Amino acid sequence: MKASCAALAGVLLSFSTWAMAADYPAPKQGDWIARDFKFHTGETMPELKLHYTTIGEPSGQPVLVLHGTGGSGASMLTPSFGGELFGAGQPLDASKYYIIIPDSIGHGKSSKPSDGMKTSFPKYDYDDMVEAQYRLVTEGLGVKHLRLVIGNSMGGMHTWLWGQKYPKAMDVLIPMASQPTEMASRNWMLRRIMLDTIRNDPDYNGGNYTSQPRMMKYAITAYGIASIGGTLAYQSQAPTAAKADKIVDERLAAPITADTNDFLYQWESSHDYNAGEKLEAIEASLLLINSADDERNPPETGITDAAMKRIKNGRLYLIPASTETRGHGTTSNAKFYSEQIRQLLQTAPQRTM
Repeated sequence: MKASCAALAGVLLSFSTWAMAADYPAPKQGDWIARDFKFHTGETMPELKLHYTTIGEPSGQPVLVLHGTGGSGASMLTPSFGGELFGAGQPLDASKYYIIIPDSIGHGKSSKPSDGMKTSFPKYDYDDMVEAQYRLVTEGLGVKHLRLVIGNSMGGMHTWLWGQKYPKAMDVLIPMASQPTEMASRNWMLRRIMLDTIRNDPDYNGGNYTSQPRMMKYAITAYGIASIGGTLAYQSQAPTAAKADKIVDERLAAPITADTNDFLYQWESSHDYNAGEKLEAIEASLLLINSADDERNPPETGITDAAMKRIKNGRLYLIPASTETRGHGTTSNAKFYSEQIRQLLQTAPQRTM
């Protein structure tokens, strides 16, 4: 997950440059329409557009890659993620794997509030997003069984849900920067404050704004600094008030490219997330990859360790904190765990539907 919308914009702007330079086949774009899609609220959309990116050929072993909040397929093709995983000889070598990266509901080029519906767009949650991904994979792309489902941050939480909702659909699950337990504690508190700050800005005008609310950049910056970046890294980068001020000034000066309604929907969709009730249903081999300095999923609470004990074939790989890690953002850099992925895929049994 990116620390800010500005960071995501940078990824999108640089996409064509590094995609051509990457050591894997050129990504292909596609759209599929999920017809009569029913949301958890009971609302139905006659046509829900789902955009997706694929790398490699359909004859390869299918791998589903799930992005974080505010991201898209493009945000998983950075040099530090796709560049470490999808190239020749790398753990998810696209000459052997068929890599599928959906834009989740409300994200990227998939259907979202800013397409025209604004706040009349159905309120979606993580269950809706995972169901849409499943329909895209099975109905849209004709894939009946996945070798791997891997996701980061929001995508990690989606990965937990995949293992429970569709336990026979994959061989391996790799949720990252996530917990299966209920959205709560500081993670939700900070999200709630960010969302309320934006909605209470008079510029928001109930979702009918003419320009992006002025308080949005302050809310995003505050949430980003509080919940991603890493304690040791921040101390190294900003050991004085002057350097700390410089970081804040730079972030506040960066343009906000996200549409406000899209942004609010994206972050609020996590409110009822709770993958901790059906952990025993998971059948796939599972590797949870978290960072020891993850501000949103702190390991010292013990709740992740307790949850992992309920999984038949699961283990945790905890990346040690250092000045090189970036807290919740650590898992956007696959150099910290690419070998663990390689080893798991070499040993995890092949399963069928």
